[in-house]
Amino acid sequence: MATLSSSQALRASSPRNPSLSLSSKIPLSSAFSVSLRPSRHHGARPLLVVVAAGLDAKPTVLVAEKLGEAGLNLLKDYANVDCSYNLSPEELRTKISLCDALIVRSGTKVTREVFESSGGRLKVVGRAGVGIDNVDLAAATEHGCLVVNAPTANTVAAAEHGIALLAAMARNVAQADASVKAGKWQRNKYVGVSLVGKTLAVMGFGKVGSEVARRAKGLGMHVIAHDPYAPADRARAIGVELVSFDEAIATADFISLHMPLTPATSKILNDETFAKMKKGVRIVNVARGGVIDEEALVRALDAGIVAQAALDVFTEEPPPKDSKLVLHENVTATPHLGASTMEAQEGVAIEIAEAVVGALKGELASTAVNAPMVPAEVLTELKPFVDLCEKLGRLAVQLVAGGSGVKSVKVTYASARAPDDLDTRLLRAMITKGLIEPISSVFVNLVNADFTAKQRGIRITEERVILDGSPENPLESIQVQIANVESKFASAISDSGEIKVEGCVKDWIPHLTKVGSFEVDVSLEGSIILCRQVDQPGMIGKVGSILGQENVNVSFMSVGRIAPRKHAVMAIGVDDQPTKETLKKIGGIPAIEEFVFLKL
Repeated sequence: MATLSSSQALRASSPRNPSLSLSSKIPLSSAFSVSLRPSRHHGARPLLVVVAAGLDAKPTVLVAEKLGEAGLNLLKDYANVDCSYNLSPEELRTKISLCDALIVRSGTKVTREVFESSGGRLKVVGRAGVGIDNVDLAAATEHGCLVVNAPTANTVAAAEHGIALLAAMARNVAQADASVKAGKWQRNKYVGVSLVGKTLAVMGFGKVGSEVARRAKGLGMHVIAHDPYAPADRARAIGVELVSFDEAIATADFISLHMPLTPATSKILNDETFAKMKKGVRIVNVARGGVIDEEALVRALDAGIVAQAALDVFTEEPPPKDSKLVLHENVTATPHLGASTMEAQEGVAIEIAEAVVGALKGELASTAVNAPMVPAEVLTELKPFVDLCEKLGRLAVQLVAGGSGVKSVKVTYASARAPDDLDTRLLRAMITKGLIEPISSVFVNLVNADFTAKQRGIRITEERVILDGSPENPLESIQVQIANVESKFASAISDSGEIKVEGCVKDWIPHLTKVGSFEVDVSLEGSIILCRQVDQPGMIGKVGSILGQENVNVSFMSVGRIAPRKHAVMAIGVDDQPTKETLKKIGGIPAIEEFVFLKL
C-alpha cells in the first residue's frame, strides 16, 4: 500500500492540463459556448468542447428590475442591454429566448418555464442581492444555466442599519417621533437607556455580525458573540469574546441577531430561550425573520422579559396589518431596509454586473449558487460517493463543540485507482458543502467550494491511500478529519487528537464505518444517534425500547467496541427526529456515558 502526500494528492486530483480545469478561467468570446463531453477512451478525462454560435455577436442581457447606473454601464461595455421592468410572466417567457443573461432582484420569479422558454440560450441568471428564493435552481442546473448572486455589497449597509435600530430602540426615537407629530410632548414617558458600558451579544459572527461588533465597540459597549464556527482569533482581533449560546443570551443587555435561517436556527429565540434571558433585555434583528418565534416574542414583551425589540425582518413580509408584534408599543419596525442605502444599491449593481459579465466570458464566478452540469456517466459512477462525502462533512461539523472554529480539515481517499484516474474535485466540493451549509446560508457547489472554504479560513488538504486490488470501484473508503477543535462527542476524537469520521459505499448506499477509533457500520439515511457506553449485555434492548415507546423507527443499529466489557460506541440510524425528552431518557441510562444526535 502506498500513500501520497497532501501536495501530491492535490496535484494528482487536478487535471493534467490546467486550462481544462473547471476552477480555472476560460476566456471565450460570447459567440462560443463551453461544455464537457465524456471521452470515448475508458478512464480518460472529459473533453472540453467549444461550439461557435455566431461570430462577432454581442450577448444580450435582459435587466428585468431596476439596477444601479454603474452596473448598467459595466454591462453595456460588453453586451447589448435590454432594460424591461415589470414584465408579466408571459412577457418574460417571450423575451427570454432572445437573451443570454437575465438580471433580477427579488420581485421577478425565474421559474422552470422561463428556462424551458429560453431554448437553451440563457447562460446565466444574476440575482442582484443575496437571496435566491425566486430562482428555480434545479431547473437552472438542468438547463446548464449558471446562477450568481451579490452577497457582499450589502454588508456595511446591513451593519449600519443594525446600529441605527439599536440606538433608536434604546432612546425610543420612533415612538417619541410619532408622539410629537401627534401633538404631544411626553418627555418623561420616553426616557431611554444608555449604550455605553452595556453588554451586546452578537449572535452570528459573520460579515455583518463582525461589522456590528466593531461599531458597537466604538459606542463604548462590551461586546460578546456566539458563533460555534467563527475563529476565536478573528474575534479577539476586534476585542470580542466568543461565548456559548446560553452564556450570550443570559448575560446580554442587548442582543443583535446576524445568523442565517437554517433548520438549526429556525425559531432559535423561543419561549425556552426567552426564559433564560436577563429581564429587560433588548433585541435587534436585521438577519432573517424566521429565527424568532414571533408569537413567543410578543409573550416575552408582554411579560417584561424583553423590554424592547427593533425588527427589520419578519417571518411573513410584509407582515399582516393586524400583527400584534408590529403594533406592539415596545417594538420598532422597518420594512426590510438593511440593504437600502444608495451606496449599497450601487455596490450590488456593480457586483452582479461583474459576475454576469464574467460568466458570459466563460469565467466561473465565485458567487455561483448552483452546480454546473456533470457528464452523466461520471455522475452515475460517483453519485453514491458524492452523497457519502456530503454526509461525512455534515456529521463531522455537527461533532464540533465550537470555540476555535473549523480551520483544518484533512480528507483521505482509499482507492485502487491510479491518481490520474480519479478527479476528486467534486468529492472535495461535497465535503465542503457538508461542512459549511448546515451552519450558513451559503450554497456550496463545484464552482465555489474552494473559494467558500478559503473565505472562511478553512484549509482542506487531501491524501490518497493507494490500495491493491481491482480499480473497478472508484473508492474503497473516505475519511474526514477536523483538527484543533473540541468535540460534543469525546469518543469522536481519534488517538491522534482529531475529530474523525470514515465511511464507504455498500450496495450504492453510504455507510458510516468509523467514529474516532471505534468501528461501526450504519447506513447514512435519516439521522443518527451516537452513544458511548460501558459494554454490557442489554444495552441495545434498553435504547431500542425507549425509541420504540416514543414511536421513533430504528433503521440500523451497530456497536463498535475496543474490547469485551470495556467501552463501546453504539450508532443508531433513526427515521424520525427524537424529542428532547426521548434523548434525555437515553442519556439517563446509567451505562451511557455520552450521546449526541446528528441530523443528515
